[in-house]
Amino acid sequence: MEQEEDRSWTNHSFPWSRGGVHWVAIILIGALVGYLGGMFGKGGSAIATPLLAAAGVPAIVAIASPLPATVPGTLVAYRRYRHLGLSDPSVIRTSLVVGIPATLLGAWASHWIAGGTLLVVTDVVVALIGLRILVRGATPEDGVDDPEHRGLRIVAVAAAVGLLAGLLANAGGFLLVPLYLAALKLPVKTALACSLAVASVLALPGTIVHAALGQIDWRVAIVFGAASIPLSGLGAATAVRISSARLERIYGAGLLVLGATFLLIR
Repeated sequence: MEQEEDRSWTNHSFPWSRGGVHWVAIILIGALVGYLGGMFGKGGSAIATPLLAAAGVPAIVAIASPLPATVPGTLVAYRRYRHLGLSDPSVIRTSLVVGIPATLLGAWASHWIAGGTLLVVTDVVVALIGLRILVRGATPEDGVDDPEHRGLRIVAVAAAVGLLAGLLANAGGFLLVPLYLAALKLPVKTALACSLAVASVLALPGTIVHAALGQIDWRVAIVFGAASIPLSGLGAATAVRISSARLERIYGAGLLVLGATFLLIR
């Protein structure tokens, strides 16, 4: 029943969209998500989904519609980090080779899972990642990776992130940064740069599959993207001027509060 309601919403005019308040909310959400995504090396869909749902967008539409804006948004932000020479090509390549098919598999599986269930999963994951960032403590700016089994650890990270990215209709950036830091011991800003590069590509197969399933409302996607993409570059510009460890703690606290809040009000 929920899937049928969500599908009908994408094909007709609906009460929530007739007033201006909700579209203004989508613009503000897009701007906020774009800025935070650029600042913290994440596409931002994990934050956009519960906020859009709170603004009245149906569950599966709130999950899928922010995804198209992730590709240009993350690329805009990535350019800022790339100018600093922050990149690890081997991490990016392996993450994409493993992550793309995993993302397709996760997106395909989302067709059989109710939107409300995916929203709860999103809230739980957001809260847990926020808690993980807070309890981890400061991440050294010059973190050093342990070379033993490095390739296997990159594969494991990419597979897990790809599956969740496809299932939750986001680019996986909200998981990539903490996992790159914890599993690969990458320097903070290198982790941010690699996350943005990988997220920009992982968003593509998920976008294609969710669009084919009729789960993207392009009105929401366009309005959201128009606000989020320009702010992504501004967020990245802010991040390169401020301690990444401090920014991660602030974001971790925000994720924990946001995820816990939406879990309580559902």
